Amino acid sequence: MTSMVKTRIRRDDEVVVIAGRDKGARGKVIKVLRADGSVLVAKVNMIKRHTRQTEHNSGGIIEKEAPLNISNVQYFCAKCKTGVRLGVKALEDGRKVRTCRSCGEVLDS
Repeated sequence: MTSMVKTRIRRDDEVVVIAGRDKGARGKVIKVLRADGSVLVAKVNMIKRHTRQTEHNSGGIIEKEAPLNISNVQYFCAKCKTGVRLGVKALEDGRKVRTCRSCGEVLDS
């Protein structure tokens, strides 16, 4: 049985890559792969795959995103203009929301 990685990063979050070949690149999270502990970020960590022609698609060289380890990305705070760590805070009405650890801004609406 594989263990799921606990993460505060969600789909459609803007993240910045903090390590690896694409360090400094920003993009939107397409998919969070919790079982692998990785994320797919749009237009980041692009790889080329040579595919054979089938009846459904034409063959050729396809460029697509490869997963990045979740530890190599940070949430991009628009107020701080940098990658930040996320915290969780309980509001008065009982809801839990994600917050920026640097400026304290509530990120979830």
